[in-house]
Amino acid sequence: MGGDFAPKATIAGALLALQELDGAHTVQLVGQTSVIEAEVARLLSGELSGAASSRHRLVIVEAPEVIEMSEKPTAGLRKKPNSSMVVGLKLQVDGKSDAFVSAGNTGAQMASSAMLLKLHPGLTRPAIATVFPTARNPVIVIDSGANVDCSAQELLQFAWLGAVYAECIFGRDNPSIGLLSIGEESEKGNAVVKEAHVLFRKAGFNFHGNLEGRDLPAGASERGPFDVVICDGFVGNVVLKFYEAVAPMIVRLLSDHPGIDAKDVKSALSRFDSTTYGGAPLLGVRGVSIICHGNSPPRAIKNAIMVAVRAVETRMNDQIGEKLELSAHALNAIAESA
Repeated sequence: MGGDFAPKATIAGALLALQELDGAHTVQLVGQTSVIEAEVARLLSGELSGAASSRHRLVIVEAPEVIEMSEKPTAGLRKKPNSSMVVGLKLQVDGKSDAFVSAGNTGAQMASSAMLLKLHPGLTRPAIATVFPTARNPVIVIDSGANVDCSAQELLQFAWLGAVYAECIFGRDNPSIGLLSIGEESEKGNAVVKEAHVLFRKAGFNFHGNLEGRDLPAGASERGPFDVVICDGFVGNVVLKFYEAVAPMIVRLLSDHPGIDAKDVKSALSRFDSTTYGGAPLLGVRGVSIICHGNSPPRAIKNAIMVAVRAVETRMNDQIGEKLELSAHALNAIAESA
């Protein structure tokens, strides 16, 4: 029920996902039953008639309330216990589903996920992992908006979360972890980043070193390619919003140039289409909670569901728990040696 184009985009995305998934998978549509049934019927009698064979794998779960996009996160959780957000997450808590995907109120999803699914032991905060396209392979940026202020220890935890995500979802062995700063030298950055740099060097993962903003589009620094970029949520969200605006700006500028075909430009920049990656997981919660952009079209919802499936099948959460234990041991060893 959440998102700018709900419920059409959400339901259409679910049907598209079921067409790619085998018969063992089902999708639960959580929300107002009468509204959902009407939209399913409309889609299957029209633009998605080819997905009719997947209808039996759609399960409708009644949730009469909706947390609106403008509501405060905790207020929605407290005042609307029968919302689609809360009911959907409780399905996972009760063992009746394996993952949750939403394009609704991001703050409410983060708060509800942390409260209902709980955090892994030893984790201070969850973080949003967003995939950024680059001139090479896509890279993962953590945190991209969940936590505007972070300690060096929390950035270290995000690094372990990113390492697991890169391994499980993208198949990157021994992923290279970079720390976003204002210079590649270890002494560059604010106090938190400089402290984090020291921790990262001693943590035991593949630390790439400091990264600068210009390294992100290239997917590499002068020292080579990297897989994960760590920063606080304030910096990460600013970079994300800037990144999202670059491709449309280039298309618009080049489309106005005589002799340049707009279709060719869009095709060349297709890797920068955010719908390719669908949604960003909220890492650190003891479950799978995928956050989609509010304006997600069906293709983005479909790909977000595929990310959720991959997270479940690779046992990403179990591996996160194991890595966080390593992180705790690393912090203790660093503290003892100091």
